[in-house]
Amino acid sequence: QVQLLESGGGLVQAGGSLRLSCAASGRTLSNYPVAWLRQAPGEERAFVAAISWTGARTDYADSVKGRFTISRDNAKNTVFLQMNSLKPEDTAVFFCAARVSAVLSRLRHEYNYWGQGTQVTVSS
Repeated sequence: QVQLLESGGGLVQAGGSLRLSCAASGRTLSNYPVAWLRQAPGEERAFVAAISWTGARTDYADSVKGRFTISRDNAKNTVFLQMNSLKPEDTAVFFCAARVSAVLSRLRHEYNYWGQGTQVTVSS
């Protein structure tokens, strides 16, 4: 069993930056691909970015490509999401999720472990 805890959310002005962290406990996160997904009010949870267990492969939603960077530090059992040039439409609850598979996925139902989420609010 893996427990995930997100942190780093908050209120930021448009154009600003935030760095989200996803810390794991219970078992090592280093064996799992990890993704960030987000859910805005009234919308479904949507894929943002994913990273392979080695960190060698990444995948990004088109809406964040070039602005967000996913990375991981397996020694610290933590995955990060650096978010730059934030826009009001990035406002959402951000979740990290881990998958018991070697394959990256954009599909939320393919992720086995979830954190509770952290709120990101971008003001215009």
